[in-house]
Amino acid sequence: MSDSEKISVYADWNPWHGCTKISPGCKYCYVYRQDEMYGSTVSSSICKKNQSFDLPVRRKRDGSYKIPSGKIVFTCFTSDFLLEDADKWRADCWKMIKERSDCLFYFFTKRIHRLADCLPADWGNGYDNVLIGCTVENQDRADYRLPIFRSLPIKHKSIIVSPLIEHVDISKYLDATIEEVSVGGESGVEARPCNYDWILDLRRQCVEKDIPFRFHQTGAYFIKDGKTYRVKRGYQLVQAKKAGIDYKIGEYFIPETVKCEDNLTISLPISIG
Repeated sequence: MSDSEKISVYADWNPWHGCTKISPGCKYCYVYRQDEMYGSTVSSSICKKNQSFDLPVRRKRDGSYKIPSGKIVFTCFTSDFLLEDADKWRADCWKMIKERSDCLFYFFTKRIHRLADCLPADWGNGYDNVLIGCTVENQDRADYRLPIFRSLPIKHKSIIVSPLIEHVDISKYLDATIEEVSVGGESGVEARPCNYDWILDLRRQCVEKDIPFRFHQTGAYFIKDGKTYRVKRGYQLVQAKKAGIDYKIGEYFIPETVKCEDNLTISLPISIG
């Protein structure tokens, strides 16, 4: 891929489905809500290997990959890539990810403490085509997860502050290794309110460290100037964008100047919780 070509299309890959709740941010997990909405007869806490497990390496009749070269592959967004119940399958996923070095694989996790024990033997300083987002929802989880995150050999790091359920200070964890901070409220009828003041303060923390910042969604209940607004699901991303407070985020929600070693431009447009 030439220097001028950008990744502007995406693919989804969920090798397994289902996850166990481990922290306050999981309380109203969107996976559980979606399973209930679609009438799933299997508990959302049970991890099941999906039929699309080998999707990244599946080929068409002409021999080309079903997922074209140059896509960002959103990985394991209906579970957690580091879930203990999936340990028996993850090695095969790493092999597929390595084979598809022409794509970028992005996953976020609340289990960053498990990453060191889940990495492939040839990981070294990290695969160039893997982006890892460490998710935090409150100060307690930020102070636990982010020091671990900072210590790990990962080439592309993103901090996901979502669902944001209280004011969080992450300023001491922001350095040049963090390529983006993305912040959002919680969706769903039982969602906990997100205060715009918390969003603005996180933005300030990022601007002071010159770290790209993105406000990706308001959440269902949004507090601004002391008033609580009920924001319908279809407007939560739209209203966040209208706020116009993103910092160093370019077209297609791409953090400025973020590139892989092979000159693939990275994009992290996410909607969580």
